[in-house]
Amino acid sequence: MAKGKKSALKENEGISQSEITNAASIKNIKKKRNAKINPKTLVAAILKKDITALSRAITLVESTNADHFPIAHSIIKQCLPHANNSIRIGITGVPGVGKSTFIETFGKHLTARGKRVAVLAIDPSSSLTKGSILGDKTRMDALVKDENAYIRPSASGKSLGGVARKTRESIILCEAAGFDVIIIETVGVGQSETTVHSMVDFFLLLKLAGAGDELQGIKRGIIEMADTIAINKADGDNLKQAKIAKVEFNRALHLYPQKASNWQPKVMLCSALKNEGIDDIWKLVLEYIETTTKNHYFDKKRKEQNKFWLIQTIEDQLKSEFFNRPDIKKELATQLHLIDNNKTTPFAAAYYLLNLTH
Repeated sequence: MAKGKKSALKENEGISQSEITNAASIKNIKKKRNAKINPKTLVAAILKKDITALSRAITLVESTNADHFPIAHSIIKQCLPHANNSIRIGITGVPGVGKSTFIETFGKHLTARGKRVAVLAIDPSSSLTKGSILGDKTRMDALVKDENAYIRPSASGKSLGGVARKTRESIILCEAAGFDVIIIETVGVGQSETTVHSMVDFFLLLKLAGAGDELQGIKRGIIEMADTIAINKADGDNLKQAKIAKVEFNRALHLYPQKASNWQPKVMLCSALKNEGIDDIWKLVLEYIETTTKNHYFDKKRKEQNKFWLIQTIEDQLKSEFFNRPDIKKELATQLHLIDNNKTTPFAAAYYLLNLTH
């Protein structure tokens, strides 16, 4: 190398270890994590709208650690008298329909009107790695900075259709923390809609124009559950197609019998990106709540939902206890091996395993 010239291959002095990652700090973090949790103290903080306490409580509720079950149960029980005072909205739609953008625009619209909004967003888990990106906070950048909004992404795990098993309990915690509107976003894979419908007051279906959704909506029967269909991205060159889709969906709605709520579902056009039609959708939600409250369907539906979740919780608990039994684990492996070798059938194996519980 010529004299006086600097080499690009230069090693700079290393950066000293951060305080956050030094041994003392790590020890302190572990100490806090292992500290005994006092449900009463945590609930008191939640009622004071402490977001950190709310997040910790939801983590306990979602935990599969058996030691956390009684703590989570105690927290839910203490929060229950302070719940049931929000509007619960389920939002679904196929991937790419713009759910995150819509929820962010919708959420900002509500917080601007003095509402406190909680978003329980379900992120899909990989069937191979079991991992989840949990990227909703990144996609809802403006809403996450809003002091009147709370976004809680949860991994779907093994839950049917991507609805986290403990979402129902998380709703109760958010209501106890004083949130006026609870929004539940589904993965939108076509199986979770029924479960979401069973835990919300108002079910909003987002659709796209010109994507074959008109026929798909009829075929899947999803329209039957929707209280409103919103055709998103109705702007620019898409506006003409969106108007045509609106006519098609209105026709589809007339194929179904009248709802028990006596509510006639509407088809709306909106553009979350341009903040168009958002206020009209919120007014429609309020109209729905007013209508169903007057005819007593609102309370009736919530009572039916509670009964549904009683049965669902029993089924989940029985399933968990069954598969966690040591003898079942051992015999299950044996029966799977026999099935692989054509020495038994799935039905005979299931009957044998179930009889072990008697």
